[in-house]
Amino acid sequence: MLTGVAMAMGVVLGVVLATMWLSPNPLVSGASWFYIWLFRGTPILVQILFWFYLAALYPHVSIGVPFGGPELFGGASKDLIPPVVAAIFGLGFNEGAYMAEIVRAGINSVDEGQEEAAKALGFSRIQTMRRIVLPQAMRVIIPPTGNETISMLKTSSLVSVIAYAELLYSAQIIFSRNYKTIELLVVASIWYLAFTTILTIGQYYLERYFARGSSRTPPPSRIEYVVRNVFKLRSPREEGGMLPETPHAPGEPGR
Repeated sequence: MLTGVAMAMGVVLGVVLATMWLSPNPLVSGASWFYIWLFRGTPILVQILFWFYLAALYPHVSIGVPFGGPELFGGASKDLIPPVVAAIFGLGFNEGAYMAEIVRAGINSVDEGQEEAAKALGFSRIQTMRRIVLPQAMRVIIPPTGNETISMLKTSSLVSVIAYAELLYSAQIIFSRNYKTIELLVVASIWYLAFTTILTIGQYYLERYFARGSSRTPPPSRIEYVVRNVFKLRSPREEGGMLPETPHAPGEPGR
């Protein structure tokens, strides 16, 4: 759940920030640069702790009319930002900064003539980005995004420091009672490996989907490679058959 929500948040933020970065407006591009600089330059663990302990700095948060007007919405910070929200904010806002660089690289990989042709057809900047540029940039965006998703799955273990019951923290609770520390860490690692394998397979098929129409055909996945070649590892004699006769020239005795 943490990986899915944080990555969805990061992808949306990344697309918005990358579009802002490439904007001709210096104020908009400057705001995007500042966000990326801030969240990429500080450790993700610090950001998670910042959101978790925000209630110590602002015990009460309210939204209302300024200059003494009525309060429209408010509440205690510890109720508005529980551990799960702090974990999602810490992971999602940090991921948005990295996804912005990935999306920007994908957008820059598209030939500028595509945008000029879209402008000639009367497309707006948003229509050009949504219908022309981003679909072509996905071939460049998908591979590093898959790596970021796998990294996010493992990075989510950091939220155990704020006592949120994710996979690693649950293992810690169990081995604090039965003292089987190594065994429980191995179990947690197996779960991480299982989810990582699923995400890797999904990344492969996404790459194949967005590579349609490209001159370069993606290589087969490891699973497909094993399935296609598992029977080639056995010789015909091992299978109980005869070796095929080697072709020979006319007049030459067969071998």
